[in-house]
Amino acid sequence: MILTVTLNTALDITYRVRSLTPHRSHRVTEVTERPGGKGLNAARVLAALGHRVTVTGFTGGATGRAVRQALTAAPGVVDALVPVGGATRRTVAVVDDTTGDTTQFNEPGPLVTPAEWGAFQEAYEELLTGVSAVALCGSLPPGVPVGAYAGLVRAARAAGVPVLLDTGGEPLRRGVAARPDLIKPNAAELAELTGAHEPLRATRDARRRGARSVVASLGGEGLLAVTEEGRWRAVPPAKLRGNPAGAGDSVVAALLSGLAERLPWPDRLARAVALSAATVLAPAAGEFDRAAYADLLGRVTVTAEATAA
Repeated sequence: MILTVTLNTALDITYRVRSLTPHRSHRVTEVTERPGGKGLNAARVLAALGHRVTVTGFTGGATGRAVRQALTAAPGVVDALVPVGGATRRTVAVVDDTTGDTTQFNEPGPLVTPAEWGAFQEAYEELLTGVSAVALCGSLPPGVPVGAYAGLVRAARAAGVPVLLDTGGEPLRRGVAARPDLIKPNAAELAELTGAHEPLRATRDARRRGARSVVASLGGEGLLAVTEEGRWRAVPPAKLRGNPAGAGDSVVAALLSGLAERLPWPDRLARAVALSAATVLAPAAGEFDRAAYADLLGRVTVTAEATAA
């Protein structure tokens, strides 16, 4: 069983329009709604890959009820979300069919009280029993301490559970200091954490700050992995046009599944790049194009670099 934590869950709403033009009224051609937030997206992909996964985090209000109802349609996903008094947020993605670009609007999330945060911590520590890995994903809702992920990393390590951290800003800086097994920043998050804009230098610095392994997501250029076992670059066979929402969450799912299956790093990275690219071709985050994934998996280029990490 894999555990994903999404403290700031969401109801993801995706609008498709023929062309997005500022200051204009638009006719929406398609609307989709899905349970969202990074960890929930990763969980749905993991379930589609055949893994059993439990999801936890906060949920509340009518939006939260819609999220939980939608999760019942995801086979293999166990709902262990913790209720709060506030309403779960919504995120709105507007996809421009002409350019392929996506514009994202993210609400802040519910205000979490100290009592609700305490209840979550107790539930989280109980859930760590018997899981093979845990992913801590996404932003923090208002009221949750900025050092929350650092505490959750320490709890996972104390329980002997490998932990992946996927967040940004100050929560990432504090979380890295707690020594997670793996972090998965994008280029902007990595630069903000380290102050370095050259990916290899920044990735090495992130390891010095506490992360045992770092997999940096570099958009169309693929992934850079710096680990205790070595250093690799994984590159897709071509840049694909589509909706990038959720592509990073599919990388998390691939890395977690590879960890659970004890795959060597090159195989984990090839899966991550192929799954990320196949997600770009899907209609919404938390989904992927299975045919594209099968086709891309054997065409990802993974190169080991000479200098050990």
